Formats: sequence, C-alpha cells, structure tokens
Amino acid sequence: MSSSDDEQQPRWGSISALFAAEADHIVSTVGAIDPSARRDAVSLVLQAQFDCNLDPFVACLAINYIDRYLSKREIPIEKPWIVRLLSISCLSLASKMKETCKPLADFLREKDFVFDAQTIRRMELLVLEALDWRMRSITPFSFLRFFTSFFSPAQPPLLQALQAQATQILLKTQNEMKVLEFKPSVVAASALLSAAYEFFPVQFPAFRSAVASCEFVNEVIAATNNPLFFLLFLFGSYHRQIIK
Repeated sequence: MSSSDDEQQPRWGSISALFAAEADHIVSTVGAIDPSARRDAVSLVLQAQFDCNLDPFVACLAINYIDRYLSKREIPIEKPWIVRLLSISCLSLASKMKETCKPLADFLREKDFVFDAQTIRRMELLVLEALDWRMRSITPFSFLRFFTSFFSPAQPPLLQALQAQATQILLKTQNEMKVLEFKPSVVAASALLSAAYEFFPVQFPAFRSAVASCEFVNEVIAATNNPLFFLLFLFGSYHRQIIK
C-alpha cells in the first residue's frame, strides 16, 4: 500500500472524481454496527491520536476501517478484547497509508499494548478481507483543502487556524454514529463552516453561500437549521471550552 503526502488527499485524479466516488465509501449498514463496540474502539483510536500526536488523517482513516469492519462482522461477547485488537490493527493499516506517520511500534511501546506483532498482523488480514482490500477510503479529510479554498479572503495564518479547528471538530464528531449518515464531503464542509462561524462571524454568511453554491454538494449543508451543522458547531464550542 502506498501513501499520499498531498494534504492527506487520496490520488483520485480530480476533485470531481473524488465527489463521484465518495458514495461508494459510505457505511451502508450503520444499523448493523454495535454502538458499544464502536464507542470503545473509536475512543481508543482517539486516545492514541491525542497521547502520541498521531496524524488526524490516520486516526480518521482507522475509524473508517473500524466502521466498515463492524458493519460486516460482529465482535463475540465473550471476547471483548477483540475490540482493542481491532483498533490497534486498523491504526496499523491506516499508518501504512501515510509514510510520514509515526511508526505504530512507537505508540504501542508507549501505551504498553499486550498484543504481539504476529497477532496484530493476523487481525490486519481479517480486516483487509472484511473490507475487500479497499483501503483508499474517502474521509472528510479528503475534502478539507477543497472547501478551505472557499475561504480565500482570509490570510494564510487564519486559514491554517481555521483548518486546524475544523480538524479538531472532525475528530470530536467521530464519536457520534449520526455522522455516518452523511457523505464525507458534507461532514468536511460542515466542520469548516462551524469553524468559520467562530473565526469569521461577519463573513460567515458569504462563506456559507459560497459553499452552498458548490456544484458537487447536493445537500443543503449551509442552512442554519441543518442538524449536522449544529452537531459540529456544538463540538466546536465544546473544544473551545476545553482549550481555554
């Protein structure tokens, strides 16, 4: 598996191809996912991302693998430790998609995980089989650069801060299964809009209109009564309280 260093974007050839392909990367059987198993698995991934300063793209990709796996496979009740092994294996697979990512062995040592390399590799194979070896998933991070371009009046430092805030919102929302009901592009745009509402309140209506006019976005993501927007905004507000 190769990696991409281009702003964490998969090599799809063009943005139109990316939008066209994203529907094939949505978890279609959300109802089949065990909420408890997902909550535990996602929490472990996010904890590893925070403790070891892992690339947010890798964490989001690992969670995508977890969701797709859990939509097809059940975790035996008598083997709850498999959730932990699944999280580590999905992190391992995701890290291999980005060469610049911190090696998995580093944070395994830091967190003192009990699974040996052979056990992790076996679980990786099970995940690969469940996912039909389709590892170049499209996630919200695939669209951040594109939607950030709609905020052109802002200065580069502010754009970087905007994207950083949107990234934190995206990570926070990974705990919510509700987000799985939306396309990755919609989640990405909503996260940036939520961050823009905080960073650029005066220019926000213009930003919202610009994003809503995007030819690739069919959902009315910019409407203020959009439930996803409010969900992301609440996570953004929560994050602000944490860092104050």
